[in-house]
Amino acid sequence: MAGEGVKSEMSNSRAGAGEGGTVAARSSVWESIRGCGISGMRIDKEELRRRILMPAYLRSAMASAIRAQDANAGAEAAMKDGAKGRGGGPEVDEMPEAPMVVFVNSRSGGRHGPQLKLRLQELISEEQVFDLSVTQPPQFVRYGLTCLENLANLGDDCAKAVRENLRVMVAGGDGTVGWVLGSLGELFVQKREPVPPTGIIPLGTGNDLSRSFGWGGSFPFAWRSAVKRSLLKAVSNPVQHLDSWHVTIMMQETGLDLPYSLKPLQDYDLTQDVDIQRELPESVSCFGGVFYNYLSIGMDAQVAYGFHHLRNKKPYLAQGPISNKLIYAGYGCTQGWFFTPCVKTPGLRGLKNILALYIKKVNSKEWEKIPVPSRQVYFHVLSFVRAIVLLNLDSYGGGRHPWGRPMPEYLEKRNFFEARADDRMLEIFGLKQGWHASFVMVELISAKHIAQAAAVKLELRGGQWNKAYMQMDGEPWKQSIEREYSTFVKIERVAFQSRMISGK
Repeated sequence: MAGEGVKSEMSNSRAGAGEGGTVAARSSVWESIRGCGISGMRIDKEELRRRILMPAYLRSAMASAIRAQDANAGAEAAMKDGAKGRGGGPEVDEMPEAPMVVFVNSRSGGRHGPQLKLRLQELISEEQVFDLSVTQPPQFVRYGLTCLENLANLGDDCAKAVRENLRVMVAGGDGTVGWVLGSLGELFVQKREPVPPTGIIPLGTGNDLSRSFGWGGSFPFAWRSAVKRSLLKAVSNPVQHLDSWHVTIMMQETGLDLPYSLKPLQDYDLTQDVDIQRELPESVSCFGGVFYNYLSIGMDAQVAYGFHHLRNKKPYLAQGPISNKLIYAGYGCTQGWFFTPCVKTPGLRGLKNILALYIKKVNSKEWEKIPVPSRQVYFHVLSFVRAIVLLNLDSYGGGRHPWGRPMPEYLEKRNFFEARADDRMLEIFGLKQGWHASFVMVELISAKHIAQAAAVKLELRGGQWNKAYMQMDGEPWKQSIEREYSTFVKIERVAFQSRMISGK
């Protein structure tokens, strides 16, 4: 594993290119042009509304429930209107084919966010378009959907049909989509199925979730017509599935500044599923969260941390996706990703010094230790992997494919499987330094393949390092590590899969 060289990576990448791999920047531009509607297909606005607009009394009931934060308030308002939908009376509108709600992150996409919200309200209705700065996804699930379910339980056939056929669109970046998917995932936990499938209007910088399910990698130039086209596709396109992964971090209690996606866990049994062979500190903190795209540790996370810190400190520098990418690239050149500071022992540059990697393979209950790739020069073992990424999607870093598209012969030799977003596995790969990462990102070579896993455990132990950088779906943080005690990061697949509408 550690002896594989650039030659195999080059051949592996060429095999992928032969199957349709392209440079991500070119594909992103083409996706924007294609979204302009060159095909000339004209979509009638009234026909679109007929297929997605909810009956007026149900729209009003949901809005009342969310506004009052009381599901019963919406049901009472609908009953007072005298339009329960039992007989399809004159006050009941025509039943839509695919009733739809849209969540809009009006702060994403630069100036497009607010304009897009107004356009969607014009195409559908104000009550079916939610600005995330006003109405959050958990509120919609707790009050809006519960209102529909209460009406259905009272015998309202129209409310029942709307609830069963409901579809969701999210206009935002990957973080916004993940927020909505996580909120809808509570329906699985509460056994309130069916869970509405989700489509995407990309407004973020990377938009890897959007790319993976065929919704494009950037906001289209002719966005007013493209929005109608996206809504129409969301009506009848097939539903696919997406794995998600739960992360648990166990460490010595500290005042760590963790990202929004990680929350404190109460009453977590440390010994239930992690083999603790060393002494535990007196006080232990546990945090948990979910990711849909990737989790990484190392230099890539350090660059992301620096970028986010700079953007928060000087927000006027980041005014859109293009400026964000330029700043990100420039910051990478100043963080030692390309030009490593001289140290007495070159081996200290890599992750092998602080990280132990364990995996569970598919259909296995046993943890297997996987060596962090290194190489031996004379009598010294040098760890040359400076970033390790656990990837769930086939798109990373704004449309790149670092895992590549390996040939069947290579997959069989390594005992790997074809990577998919619903394969119940994570692809684990390494990046050596900035130059290697650059070649990987433009798809001249593939990344350093390490393993495929159904569960992963990372053990971090300090030495000459007292911190490590990590990131999860674009949210970076600085993880403190101790010489005396280990920090454990455990990643397991969430039992249910998210339902995604295909944009293809």
